[in-house]
Amino acid sequence: MNILRNIPNIISTLRILMVYPIAFFIWEEAYHNAFILMLIAGLSDALDGFLARTFHWQSKLGALLDPAADKLLLVSIFIICGLKGFLPLWLVALIFLRDIVIVIGAFFYQKVTQDKKIKPLLISKVNTAMQIILVVLTLYQEAMQAFPNHINVLLIALVTFTTLVSGITYVMLWTRYTLEYKNN
Repeated sequence: MNILRNIPNIISTLRILMVYPIAFFIWEEAYHNAFILMLIAGLSDALDGFLARTFHWQSKLGALLDPAADKLLLVSIFIICGLKGFLPLWLVALIFLRDIVIVIGAFFYQKVTQDKKIKPLLISKVNTAMQIILVVLTLYQEAMQAFPNHINVLLIALVTFTTLVSGITYVMLWTRYTLEYKNN
């Protein structure tokens, strides 16, 4: 029964291993293959979280692996989709900048407060889901059939909004928590 506790970590590890093939397929214009693998990767993100929460299979390793898998996958695929012209470069830069701000903020927050636990915000989970949806649908368009332009505009707007809100929220919360910690 103890081995079952590792299933979410195995799924996250497999998601990390999928980054190169997905990126390779996009670069080589094998969009159908990239779409299928990205769809599996997106579903695996939901699955590992569901299993970890439902069966209480959370672990310290999983708390690191899952967000690392998400970031590695999404940043890599967004960069390639930006370079290919499928997504606007300003959106790629915004997502990359947000992730850098979060990593630097988390580092300094932990350094000052010695608090090693950083709980992801709901808006951040929504942002990750929106990014996955945007990438999957972008690859679907390249592999199968184009969507009406207003759907693309709406998805890009939603990803932009959730990226900005989650980044700003993290900065505000960490600043507040750090100031409260220093004042105590």
